[in-house]
Amino acid sequence: MGELIGAELDDLAGGRVGRVSGFYLDAANHEPVWLVVALGRRGRKRIVVPIRECAAAAGRTWTAQEAEKMRNAPAVDPSRPLLREHEVTICGHYGIGERAGRHAEVATRPAGSVTAQPA
Repeated sequence: MGELIGAELDDLAGGRVGRVSGFYLDAANHEPVWLVVALGRRGRKRIVVPIRECAAAAGRTWTAQEAEKMRNAPAVDPSRPLLREHEVTICGHYGIGERAGRHAEVATRPAGSVTAQPA
């Protein structure tokens, strides 16, 4: 996963959205679940995108998400873990339903529990 750090992130249409600055691991099984992306040229806003919707090659990363959806995503502090409630909100933003993917994985965990750790 470390090879993705610094890679440019392109949206579904191939437009540059930001740069990969980190990732989150599932707190239970330590598998990568989110890429942390610094948006825009200055990279002040940090968001996460579902790693399952990304592909990487030759120093670039692509996601199935649209640029506007990512620009409007909830900001994260990549130095802090994500709680169940944060992940549910992020999943809802990206249209990940309660019975699918990451949303389904964290939905059964206790309220207020840490579900993802920065790597």
